[in-house]
Amino acid sequence: MADGRLVMMANQIGKFFMPQRLADPVAAITDHLQKFWDPRMRAAIVAYLEKGGTDLDDPVRQAVRRLKEAGEKK
Repeated sequence: MADGRLVMMANQIGKFFMPQRLADPVAAITDHLQKFWDPRMRAAIVAYLEKGGTDLDDPVRQAVRRLKEAGEKK
């Protein structure tokens, strides 16, 4: 899947969770990506972040960092 499409999808997820009154919307975004994204999609968005991740909204960028850290701990 193209980077642009993944970025758009990740940012849409972020836009969904941000206005909700969650204690930690970044955690909710991370959880969603872990539960519902294919491992290849998660790897691709982490790789995009490692290249700079310029188009990712800030909460999504934080969530992808958490994904990356969780993957490194395995």
